[in-house]
Amino acid sequence: LRPTKYVAIDCEMVGTGPRGRQSELARCSVVGYHGDVIYDKYVRPQLPVVDYRTRWSGVTKGHLRNAIPFRAAQAEILKILKDKIVVGHAIHNDFQALKYFHPKDRTRDTSRIPLLNQKAGLPLRASASLKSLAKHLLHKKIQVGSRGHSSVEDAQTAMELYRLVEVQWETELAHSQPARPPSPPTDPSTDSDQYLDDQYWPTDLTAGSP
Repeated sequence: LRPTKYVAIDCEMVGTGPRGRQSELARCSVVGYHGDVIYDKYVRPQLPVVDYRTRWSGVTKGHLRNAIPFRAAQAEILKILKDKIVVGHAIHNDFQALKYFHPKDRTRDTSRIPLLNQKAGLPLRASASLKSLAKHLLHKKIQVGSRGHSSVEDAQTAMELYRLVEVQWETELAHSQPARPPSPPTDPSTDSDQYLDDQYWPTDLTAGSP
């Protein structure tokens, strides 16, 4: 597969709803195979923000003043992810924030790969943090300071970790997964854009949502 087939994603969330306990997308960053930034925008949540979670998210009220609305951002991001192999750390959280699911065989979650834990000298089944893996394997410090996380830095770090074990990981996956059938011809009348709103997702697809 060409490097253009790979992207890494990371999202930052803010708190909405009662006591700010509901997580909504406030920033999304997508980088390419070599860490180049493809997408990085602040996103206006659908509900009023109760907790900006700035210490972790890095998001402030000012960032969201002129932010792109969620549905518009979602449409832009999904076009980028379409037909790509998507890398991320605990990536189900990012997909959940996007109200989206990606085909499992095209998803690479660096929090769930024993190869990385083995290289880092950590228990194989442990769910290691991105910060810990970056320190042990890339010898760099991320997520430091009081200004919160950078979704660009986190996405780039996840991609770096993936590339460390890419050949072995893909080889193992190739032996463990059945061959993927060819995609049927695209029918414009069933374009995914019409399914962006939750209520329009076919029931047989939502059954497999994370």
